[in-house]
Amino acid sequence: MSRFVLPLRVYYEDTDASGVVYHANYLRFFERARTEWLRALGLGQERLMRDLGIAFTVANLEIDFRAPARLDDALEIRTEVQQIRRASIIFEQSLFRTGEPTLLARARVRIGCVGSADFRPAPLPEPLEQAIARWRDAAEIQPNGIG
Repeated sequence: MSRFVLPLRVYYEDTDASGVVYHANYLRFFERARTEWLRALGLGQERLMRDLGIAFTVANLEIDFRAPARLDDALEIRTEVQQIRRASIIFEQSLFRTGEPTLLARARVRIGCVGSADFRPAPLPEPLEQAIARWRDAAEIQPNGIG
């Protein structure tokens, strides 16, 4: 299974009063990783909307919190595609402290592909399917960096 790994740092703004990552921020971290995955495929969200007329929406989300991430932790989010359907993708995403084996959180996310003008279900465009196939052959890709 191909994997995309995004490094991340926990900042003060991500935490609650006890210095632990606030639960809703895990969703932001996972979203950021999926967005950077698309960018690493060469198909950023803005390009998908502008050139291919599609956008993605979260259709289903399950999250399992295992251990807290804390202020200033270096983290990595591992993103894997579990299933591709005609108009959706199911991701398995896992959050770890960098260099440690302990799972902090895991999410299973189904995103739906929709037309960016009408938000009605739309099939995954061929360029995206081709990019995912190339990625799966590569086994792992890294983020492109900021910019």
